[in-house]
Amino acid sequence: MSKINALCVYCGSSPGTDPAFTAAAHAFGKILADNSVRLIYGGGSVGMMGTLAEAVLKHGGEATGIIPDFLVLRERPEQNGIQQIVVPDMHVRKRKMFEMADGFVALPGGIGTLEELVEQLTWVQLGRHKKPILIANIEGYWDPLLTLIEHMRAVQFVPPALSVNFLVAKNVEEILPKLRGAAHEVAEAEQRMTVPVERL
Repeated sequence: MSKINALCVYCGSSPGTDPAFTAAAHAFGKILADNSVRLIYGGGSVGMMGTLAEAVLKHGGEATGIIPDFLVLRERPEQNGIQQIVVPDMHVRKRKMFEMADGFVALPGGIGTLEELVEQLTWVQLGRHKKPILIANIEGYWDPLLTLIEHMRAVQFVPPALSVNFLVAKNVEEILPKLRGAAHEVAEAEQRMTVPVERL
């Protein structure tokens, strides 16, 4: 049985055009703090990342930002109250996020958010681990991706033997309960990567 003590949240370094996105990031940050769940995130102080981390700290929570050195100037990592880990590249960042988190959430974001989410989905599909993954489909943001995944299944590029297992929530209040329910079914040993991740 596993618990959600730390959660990796992928989200945009921009706020997006819909105020509902940043509102969701702020609300979810408060939820994490209120439930004593540590935030593991990309480390930036801008966009949704900044809103999320600020809300966690404002409500007494804890956060760890993991950022590649080449993004430090661009994304201006938070300093006050946040554990900062600077890593040499994106590969190390994603592996460190995996190691520190008990589950993963994708809030709205751009190409980087999509890439991080899809890599986690791939690792689960290939049986590397069983940590739960949740897509926070705020205002239907991820509808095109969900449709694409269903299309992949329909044409058997995602065969049943290699199913892509993930959760979906339409609002932030659903996220922790769903993740906790999924984590409850996962043994501690299944949270670890089964074999080392090869660098591309």
